[in-house]
Amino acid sequence: MIADLGPWEQLAPGLRVPSPMEYLRDDRLRDRGVQVWLKRDDLIHPEVPGNKWRKLKHNLVAAARQNHHALLTFGGAYSNHLRATAAAGHYGGFSTIGIVRGERCVPLNPSLADAARLGMRLSYMDRVTYRRKSDPDVIAALEGDFGPFYLVPEGGTNELAVRGCAEIPAEIEQDFEVICCPCGTGGTLAGIAAGLGPGQRAVGFSALKGGEFLARDVAELQQRTFGACSGNWTMEYGFHFGGFARRPAGLGMFITDFRARHGLTLDWVYVAKMMYGLYALAERGTFEPGSRVIAVITGPPGPE
Repeated sequence: MIADLGPWEQLAPGLRVPSPMEYLRDDRLRDRGVQVWLKRDDLIHPEVPGNKWRKLKHNLVAAARQNHHALLTFGGAYSNHLRATAAAGHYGGFSTIGIVRGERCVPLNPSLADAARLGMRLSYMDRVTYRRKSDPDVIAALEGDFGPFYLVPEGGTNELAVRGCAEIPAEIEQDFEVICCPCGTGGTLAGIAAGLGPGQRAVGFSALKGGEFLARDVAELQQRTFGACSGNWTMEYGFHFGGFARRPAGLGMFITDFRARHGLTLDWVYVAKMMYGLYALAERGTFEPGSRVIAVITGPPGPE
């Protein structure tokens, strides 16, 4: 049982925390003298998997302590975050409101249909206003429409989310030098790096084209959460495959080959890009021979 679950009790029977570790047997890595373990956060819970659970965990505890009964958050039409928040609210006893970027989706796509099935009230916001979604006047208008709510930011990333991700390294019993994770907002990397011990470092793989701003965001998240930037992390920007949610043929071939070799289908939005980059860095000799590397599988494969 996880200590201080708060509103998560109903999820507890399905939770797998610590998440499992799996050694990745691959001749291509062995020939470079690199050992890799997969931290299977995708298996934490079937409906609130991976870094979604870690980011929402402390936020829902905070919402309960502040006597909130509703959660409001933002996302695109195919947002895994909306679906995970809907599930977390359903099991945790909160009503949920999802503000969807752009035009109304009719019929609902699988992601939004799952969120609605789990009780999320969906509302659509035009793209111009959506870009201002954090502005006080926009938040005030939402409170006028929906009443009081606990605000969970888009993607779930805030200081409480970073603290949830900082718990990952302590779950790992194997000795390691490097831990890798994919990056969209930088919250997972900010937390993981803060939880590392001496001699360990983290590498984030941007899923965004032009994601150089993420380094600033990670540093700011660490500063706000812990009072200082840990300085034990770097970011890789060359494995975005054309930009967020782009899936060119080369990435698809890598996913197919990885599934054939290891029986695991990689999430193509984030995780496959990280794993492709990890193999590329190993091939380049970026990791010293004998390096022990952890790859955090932050989520399951999404819709094709």
